[in-house]
Amino acid sequence: MTKRFLRAAVAAALTVGLAAATVGVAAAGPPSTLSEAAQRLMAAGVPGVVVRVDDGRSRPVEIVRQQWWTRADHRLAADDEFRMASNTKTVTATILLQLVAEGRAGLDDPVRKWLPGVVPDGSAITLKMLLNQTSGLFDFLNDPATFGMLTGQAPRPWPPADLVAVAVSHPPLFPPGERWSYSNTNYTLLGMVLEKVTGRSYSDLVTQRITRPLRLEDTYLPTNADFRGRHAHGYEPDAEHLAPLFPPGTPVGDGFAGPERHDRVNTTAIDLSAAWSAGGLVSTAHDWNRYLSALMSGRLVPQAQLEQMRTAVPQGGTSDDGYGLGLMEVNTPCGTVWGHSGGFPGYRSHNYTDRTGRRTVNVLATTTYGLRTPEAAAAQEALVNAAVCRMYGKTG
Repeated sequence: MTKRFLRAAVAAALTVGLAAATVGVAAAGPPSTLSEAAQRLMAAGVPGVVVRVDDGRSRPVEIVRQQWWTRADHRLAADDEFRMASNTKTVTATILLQLVAEGRAGLDDPVRKWLPGVVPDGSAITLKMLLNQTSGLFDFLNDPATFGMLTGQAPRPWPPADLVAVAVSHPPLFPPGERWSYSNTNYTLLGMVLEKVTGRSYSDLVTQRITRPLRLEDTYLPTNADFRGRHAHGYEPDAEHLAPLFPPGTPVGDGFAGPERHDRVNTTAIDLSAAWSAGGLVSTAHDWNRYLSALMSGRLVPQAQLEQMRTAVPQGGTSDDGYGLGLMEVNTPCGTVWGHSGGFPGYRSHNYTDRTGRRTVNVLATTTYGLRTPEAAAAQEALVNAAVCRMYGKTG
């Protein structure tokens, strides 16, 4: 096998973990109580987890758990900053729908209108197809060129246009609009469209239209690996323990960059600011709940655009969940919720709300690939389900 092929195999394997962040939570039997479910996740070896449930009636319930070996780095707290990864997509979609409501852009606008020559067949791919992941564009995270960015072993600047160029060097997965396939390329393109429509940077748009009006003081787009405030530390299995999480024979090389901790690597300093409009935001559980509540109550976009965001297409495969315009429709044993999930080396997040925005759930773990063991994956499902059930008042 050539070195390039080896890198391709590892990058593809790593991307499975990030792509899994887009999949909703399936039923995993009768939901546990919240505290039991959190303890089950810890027993599966997950480094840490923050759970926050607000049922809209009583004081929010917060649970924080962490392994003993993480405490030398940081004492995990419910208000810690986390890398929200693909939850960023909901913010990107919100800003685009605001522009649609203002008449400055249209969902049926072809990509070519705003980014001429950037995407092959750009006249057939609409902004709506980017938003609901039906464009057919290849996900740049599946290309070995992004290998070093994912692991932190070979960091380099990745301007959005460069990532799109990597993506379009591959043939499309299917004709535009034919079916659903998650691709970070879609939301990187949307960030570029937002900047073209408004003449402002994506970071400025997030501040102007989302964080400042809602007074989200702990939500921001970093330009490097640094956090502004108190933050959770993220961990991934070291190279030896990473290998069994992938198909037999998949080379993992040196694994993730960072200081060794127990049988893990502290990945907090990995810079994935290139995730940008597809996954770059940092926030807290409290801030993100305020954002989701404002969105679902109609404070950020008019009702017509909110209904468009909630109109989902099937994700297909084994999932019975849907994907709207930057919003996941997730079906749990206790009811449907809306929001998004995300994965980043060292960070895994589920942020959901009911249809009104009055009730919210956050499940934030300090690992992504550490959730790939059967025990951890099942425990994660059980915890998210238990949190949603608690939110709907259907379990303890």
